[in-house]
Amino acid sequence: MRFLGNVLATIIGIFLFFFIATFLSIFLLASISSSNQELIEVPTNSVLKLSLDRPIQERIIEDNPFEDLDVFPGVSATPIGLIDLLGEIENAKVDPNIKGIFLDVSVLSAGFATLEEIRNALVNFKESGKFIIAYSEIYTEGAYYLASVANEIYMNPAGIMIFDGLGTEVAYMKDFLNNIGIEPEVFRVGEYKSAVEPFLRNDMSDENRMQIETYLNGLHINYLESIGMSRGIALEELMNISDDALIQEPADAMNFDLIDDTLYFDQVVDKIKQNAGVDLDESLNMLSYNQYKKAPRLNRQDFSANKVAVIVAEGQIISGQGGEGFLGGNKIAAEIRKARKNNSVKAIVLRINSPGGSALASDVMWREVTLARKEKPVIASMSDVAASGGYYMAMAADTIVSYPNTITGSIGIFALLFNADDLLNNKLGLHFETVSTGKFSNLGSPTDQFTEAERKLLQKNVERGYETFTSKAAQGRNMPIDSLKALASGRVWTGEDAARNGLVDILGNLNDAIEIAATSAGVEDDYMIRYYPEKKDFLSDFLNKPIEKVSRLLTPQEETLLAPVLKQVKSLQAMEGPQALLPYSFKFE
Repeated sequence: MRFLGNVLATIIGIFLFFFIATFLSIFLLASISSSNQELIEVPTNSVLKLSLDRPIQERIIEDNPFEDLDVFPGVSATPIGLIDLLGEIENAKVDPNIKGIFLDVSVLSAGFATLEEIRNALVNFKESGKFIIAYSEIYTEGAYYLASVANEIYMNPAGIMIFDGLGTEVAYMKDFLNNIGIEPEVFRVGEYKSAVEPFLRNDMSDENRMQIETYLNGLHINYLESIGMSRGIALEELMNISDDALIQEPADAMNFDLIDDTLYFDQVVDKIKQNAGVDLDESLNMLSYNQYKKAPRLNRQDFSANKVAVIVAEGQIISGQGGEGFLGGNKIAAEIRKARKNNSVKAIVLRINSPGGSALASDVMWREVTLARKEKPVIASMSDVAASGGYYMAMAADTIVSYPNTITGSIGIFALLFNADDLLNNKLGLHFETVSTGKFSNLGSPTDQFTEAERKLLQKNVERGYETFTSKAAQGRNMPIDSLKALASGRVWTGEDAARNGLVDILGNLNDAIEIAATSAGVEDDYMIRYYPEKKDFLSDFLNKPIEKVSRLLTPQEETLLAPVLKQVKSLQAMEGPQALLPYSFKFE
């Protein structure tokens, strides 16, 4: 048996050796290839093809050297960085060899404000006189929102258009938790702090339904108004089309002037050739986004000793350094501190895309914002969502800039604990005994029932956190505390409503925030932009954490029915202490 065991161990060792050696060889070749990549030459009469078929994040701080290699089937494609994408569109605008953009939006995953930022960049591109042609087999609400800016919009003759309004669904699990023997213990302030409702109820509260209806309607009106301006269709007509779901087939979309024609892909290519000045019997030079990233930079910034630091803060807030999908409070605080101490940085833009999270980590970042504000202008730029802890980060800034369709507010605090005594004792047969020195020593244990004294203690801590949050928000917004609290209680607002109520200063995009920062610092005529955290070197990061890097690269994206559940589980696992967290995630899909 020992002999067989040794043989088996040897075989496994040889297999692992060759697997790792093969992977490292491919990795090194990819790294060398990517590091030595020469700029490509853009042929005349070329067209930039934007296939937005990957998730769009604020910024990608780490390149994937395997992105262009078809080596490992199932390897997740790197998400598209919004800031990089905007740069490529701007570069294409001034590139004489790029005649137009082919916008392929058949698969699209992005938030409201992200789509508006891209849409604005495409509007700016059109001002150069170049064309945009959009095509899709399936137009979701978000895909069409982006496509509506195009000069010509086409759809597959057998395609589908979803144009019936916005909706959201919240899962409630009170009975589920009861059935498995878990009792949630919730401590919160504010009738609108609905992040904990799914654990306490089987239906939606009136307050929560009212706030969801309010901001969904606001988002929908903004969405239809933008489409109406691009297509020359009255808002009332678009509302009727949406309310009655009048787009049932491609012909309906044509009849209501939402698209220009129904064509197959090859026919759309002919349309693109005509617009690009290419004969129909000639091949079309169509460059993908990844290819065009290797083209010469014609919109490169001139060097300046004056810098505006844009610090990108994205994800659910946790303490520490953060990680995949999570925003590390200590990491962002350190970036703000470095920018404050850097004499070449004249102003700071805090770019926020976060539903919130740890109240403690949010306060750590808030402190660094207040310190930086004393020395140089700090401008907050809100993206898709800057709510709860995300708003906590912004509220100390000199100026808060938001999109009309940003989700913000949710000024509130909650704590969520679970009592699994019934599950462990009665259903699984596990029993626990504790020994402690004081009556609160075992506070928060999932194996003990909460006493009234413990509940009062925890509720008092949450209320203290709420008072801290609201008082600092009132101070930052220069608003009486009673007026601020009238807008708080965990209520969520659109950026437009938040501006109307004084929670936001200006409606605008990231460039607006950068220009405000530069002007406030007196360097509007001479500055350059630097983004932080700085991009990672893949090779160095790989050598430091090889197993983690391999695992991340080889793990397919969570595109299963369980993905929302897994995401919720990861979110719950990240919760430590009182939370300032938005319960919803909205995307145009």
